[in-house]
Amino acid sequence: MGSVLAGFGFSLALIVAIGAQNAFVLRQGLRREHVLPIVAICVAADATLMTAGIAGLGAVLADTPAVLTAVRWGGAAFLLGYAVLAARRALRPAVLTPLDRPPATLRATLLACLAFTFLNPHVYLDTVVLLGTVAHQDPNRWAFGAGAATASLLWFATLGLGARRLAPLLARPTAWRVVDGTIAAIMLALGLSLAAG
Repeated sequence: MGSVLAGFGFSLALIVAIGAQNAFVLRQGLRREHVLPIVAICVAADATLMTAGIAGLGAVLADTPAVLTAVRWGGAAFLLGYAVLAARRALRPAVLTPLDRPPATLRATLLACLAFTFLNPHVYLDTVVLLGTVAHQDPNRWAFGAGAATASLLWFATLGLGARRLAPLLARPTAWRVVDGTIAAIMLALGLSLAAG
């Protein structure tokens, strides 16, 4: 049980940091657009990457920096592009009502979620390399991994499904201007930091 709790705490500390994926899940949760599939993708991706790290892929990735460099540049371009879109939304804010713009298609939303997940080199560093390395130091590494995956499930379900409680606060365009402006700033900062190396 100690290994499960250690994995849970370690994973939660990595996941809770404000990042591109979390900002995307929060925005979709606030808009109530395709939340369950998004949460499922985030949790499944984390569990898969954690399993790969615990199985030893972290050591392989650490020895092939060209792969991480390619992902870094692709991720930077994607995040900067999304920052521009969020900034445009902030300049022309909407409100959270059924009459608002039509929801994005499920396909487009899932592709964006996959991009936020897999074009982010930090996800590989956190889940595969770092978590995999720490798990190998635990005598029950798979129990550690189970705890880490449980933390991911709890976090993304809370973030995506709990966001709807904020909906009454976001019934005005000004509130969405703040949300999208914050998301644009986060994406811009992350994209620039990735590009800078």
